[in-house]
Amino acid sequence: MAAACSLRSDASLLSSSSSSSIAGGRLLHRSAAGSRRRGWISAAASTSVPPVQGRSKTALKDFIHISDFDKATIMNILQRASDVKALLKSGDRSFLPFKGKSMAMIFTKPSMRTRVSFETGFFLLGGHAIYLGPDDIQMGKREETRDVARVLSRYNDIIMARVFAHQDILDLAAYATVPVVNGLTDYNHPCQIMADALTIIEHVGHLEGTKVVYVGDGNNIVHSWLLLAAVVPFHFVCVCPKGFEPDAKTIEKARSAGISKIEITNDPREAVKGADVVYSDVWASMGQKEEAEYRNKKFQGFQVDEALMEMAGSKAHFMHCLPAERGIEVTDGVVEAPNSIVFTQAENRMHAQNAILLHVFGV
Repeated sequence: MAAACSLRSDASLLSSSSSSSIAGGRLLHRSAAGSRRRGWISAAASTSVPPVQGRSKTALKDFIHISDFDKATIMNILQRASDVKALLKSGDRSFLPFKGKSMAMIFTKPSMRTRVSFETGFFLLGGHAIYLGPDDIQMGKREETRDVARVLSRYNDIIMARVFAHQDILDLAAYATVPVVNGLTDYNHPCQIMADALTIIEHVGHLEGTKVVYVGDGNNIVHSWLLLAAVVPFHFVCVCPKGFEPDAKTIEKARSAGISKIEITNDPREAVKGADVVYSDVWASMGQKEEAEYRNKKFQGFQVDEALMEMAGSKAHFMHCLPAERGIEVTDGVVEAPNSIVFTQAENRMHAQNAILLHVFGV
């Protein structure tokens, strides 16, 4: 309950409509030399698709990037997540805002957490989710993305997609006539970072003003942290080996917002001092596994171990978006330590996503 109260104080500028209504991986393959690893990001981040003739979606919302929304909206979504989580934890199953609704879930990348959290969350709030795996559609191969978007819009009330190319989610959103939610692309992972923000509020007591230190590859997780930092003020540090920094345009977007303190460094020991959260992710994401041996050598000195957490200080929590390769980017002892909140973080995927879905439906 104390965490919920802290969250409310962080969102004091918001209306109380959310609580009353209740009462009523990863990055695309990078070359070892890093010479061609940025082109796809800039294109993904800047590409726009012209409006579709006859498309009527003006009253609907998509959830593609955290930075598409203002601070009040993001904090309101997090408050809804906290409220709905408390309701489900109480055993109350009377809140069924998705009753009679169906969600198409497109997966070109397999995932345990994304599938189970979306499918279970949608079911618990009254809806029905349909899993469409890589071989069910073969989007962009057997059928064009724009056609998939328009067909699924005729059957379903919402589309969630976990894909490789960021352009695919942009195309789905452009051509669908129902809301589209980004379940992950090679460029960003907004649902994960919304769950992370909820977890930080629960355990630190607030999001604003916290120091979050990410240690590892400058991947899609980092991009979403940077996009959140363009909206909500906090101190974000990305510590990575040289040549593995996040996309330059995304760094500039976060810095130019003038809201948060942004640092990109190469010294983990100095960076983690005074951190509220030390965050890690795998060094070789899906699509990069053939680079694993090379990356493991390049990332030596960037493992989050007990010594690094001790340097961070006694107040530091450990977070990881999972799956973790224990003994590689993080030690088993850090994952299992009392200040590790990785499993609450994983659980909060469902609650944050429920709130995102409520938002895009306008409930």
